[in-house]
Amino acid sequence: MSGLFEDFVDLDALADEIASADPQRRRVAVLSLADSGVPEAIALLARLVEDAHPDVRKQVAIGLGTFDGPPVANNLLVLLRDADADVAAAAAESLAELKDTAAAAPLVEALTDPSAFVRAAVLRSLKELRSPHAWGPALAALEDNDAAVRVQAVGVIGYLKREDTVPALQSATKDESPLVRKAALSALGFSRTDGAAQTLARAIGDADWIVRESAAETLGLSKAAAVDVTPLIAALSDDYWQVRVKAVRSLGQRNVTDAALNVAACLSHPAPNLRKEAAAALGQFARPETRPFLEAVASDPDSDVRKNVRWALSRIEEQRVKSPSS
Repeated sequence: MSGLFEDFVDLDALADEIASADPQRRRVAVLSLADSGVPEAIALLARLVEDAHPDVRKQVAIGLGTFDGPPVANNLLVLLRDADADVAAAAAESLAELKDTAAAAPLVEALTDPSAFVRAAVLRSLKELRSPHAWGPALAALEDNDAAVRVQAVGVIGYLKREDTVPALQSATKDESPLVRKAALSALGFSRTDGAAQTLARAIGDADWIVRESAAETLGLSKAAAVDVTPLIAALSDDYWQVRVKAVRSLGQRNVTDAALNVAACLSHPAPNLRKEAAAALGQFARPETRPFLEAVASDPDSDVRKNVRWALSRIEEQRVKSPSS
């Protein structure tokens, strides 16, 4: 019989503790309720969402994140509107942990909240829920006057992966905020339409480097039948090495062997991350004409670069053995 009652939770005792005049005792009780995992703990935690002490409210917000469902969502929405920034932030993090799609209903209703912080946090939570009821409100939120809200709205739409939302995402790639444009381009990665791929290719010429970086990365993942890789090759000369890294990786993913010499030129760049990606892509290509470039950097000061160079050279040798005449 040993251990039979080890996991017993005395909810009556914890109910007394959360009614204590001592905020520290209330906070400790919240920790115990969160650890209990029993559904009955939710109602007890709800009694403290308007506690006088912010540390207690913050712990309640964290504790509710261990549970799920509409009641949890409703209580977290109260805490999300808390005047204390730390409490509100904790509630936002717990909201993002919800997995029960039934929690989407109260969240959608909260999208009319006057606070942009609340609207953005709610959309972030709806993204994780992937509720089909969220896509309409998310489309409407693309017109929100706050860029942070629009970014999260794009996230909801991208997670739902509906081809009928592609036009809205394409429109968002022209948003005044580079963060929204970046998010919209990332979201387009699911689409198999040529139009989405064309939008990604054009965005590699965006004025903002974080947008170009996103476009270059997502174009490599595009599942469209026709993908123009010319902008990726052009991006190898981008002023920002971060953009070049994504372009190199995408060229490798798409196995654009015609770009092998262009990629090989990146082996001499000062940024080790770019040299590493270039060596990896050259290994994917396994083109014999790139061997001299790889051998020239065999003693690169970065160990990751050297590792990828060795792998690339081994791949080229494998191909030589398989096809001696090449």
